Parts: sequence; structure tokens; C-alpha cells
Amino acid sequence: MLVLPPGIRHFPGFLDETGQKSLLADIRAAVKDAPLYVPTMPRSGKPMSVRMTNCGPLGWVTDKEHGYRYQDTHPVTGKPWPPIPDRLLTLWDEISGYRHPPEACLVNFYSSDAKMGLHQDRDEREFSAPVVSVSLGDACLFRVGGRNRSDKVVSFRLESGDALVLGGEGRLAYHGVSRIYPGTSGLLKNGGRINLTLRRVNPPGAP
Repeated sequence: MLVLPPGIRHFPGFLDETGQKSLLADIRAAVKDAPLYVPTMPRSGKPMSVRMTNCGPLGWVTDKEHGYRYQDTHPVTGKPWPPIPDRLLTLWDEISGYRHPPEACLVNFYSSDAKMGLHQDRDEREFSAPVVSVSLGDACLFRVGGRNRSDKVVSFRLESGDALVLGGEGRLAYHGVSRIYPGTSGLLKNGGRINLTLRRVNPPGAP
């Protein structure tokens, strides 16, 4: 039996096929307004293996010149991010356990060979709010450990429609994606995986 680190909650099949298709339509509409682009690492400028965009009042971005940060405009188009789809706000209300809405939804697209190294989500000011993610498309091998990079890591599959919460003691857990399993879902016509990550950036009432 899989035992997850404290604060990590996995909801297998949280969205059924109809729910996945509806949410995918919402995300495709958002991507028309805020196209996917390739972010780059701080200092080195190395391109990441995922393409990304955002929804919400704020969006997470990274580049060589200014590093990891949140901003209210798309770094390529200069336009404000589109709003977070209502379906995702409802999902947040159902499983986050946090009564204030998310301010950012990262949209990461993983091709068949994309990965995400172990990292912490710590660019936010509000750590009492969890990080909530939803998987669409091909399955991936997800890894999650503790607050230290050297802590034991647990690996398990995330399938299309799964939801995941990193909260409480697990809010700053190291996590990443080791691999994508091509052809495990027919949701995306050309394959690949979309990960939607909802985050609260600022404490309620913060300037």
C-alpha cells in the first residue's frame, strides 16, 4: 500500500471523462488568449522541457534575467492573463480546505519526453494555502518527498483526471515528474500531459 508523506493528498479519478473534456475545453480557450511559451531557467537561460502559460490575476514565470516570480501579464504578449476557469475554482473549493480563492493557475504542457526535476513551490508569500494540481492527458510518474531534498521520495502514477493537494506539512515538499507514459490517454489528440497547478500567492488582505 502506498503511503504518502504528511500533507500530500491524492484524489484518483477526481474528474470523470466528461469533466476532463469540459476542463480541457476551458484550458484551450485560455491558451488562445495566453499562448504556451518555453520558460527559461534563472542565470543559465536553459530552456525548460515544458511549455507553459497561466490563468488568473497572477502568473508564475521564469527567465534568465529576472528569475522565478509572479506577474500580472504574459511575458511574450504583454497582456493580462485570462481568468481561472470556474470549474477549477469549484475544484479548489471542494478539496483545498482553504477559504480564499487561488490567484494563479499554472498550465504546464509535457510532451512525451518532458520532465520536471525535484523542486519546492516557494515563490509565494502565503504558505498556509495548499498547492492543488489536476492532471489531464497521458499519465506521469510523480515523485514527492519532504522539505529537504535528501528526504525519502515516494513515486506513483498520476492519471488523467487525478487531483493532488500539497498542503500543511507537505506544502513545501520537494516534488517532480520523472517521466511521461505516452499513449496512456486519448484525451489529447496528439498526446502529452497537461498539469494545472492552482496557487494562492499572497495572504488575504495583503497589499
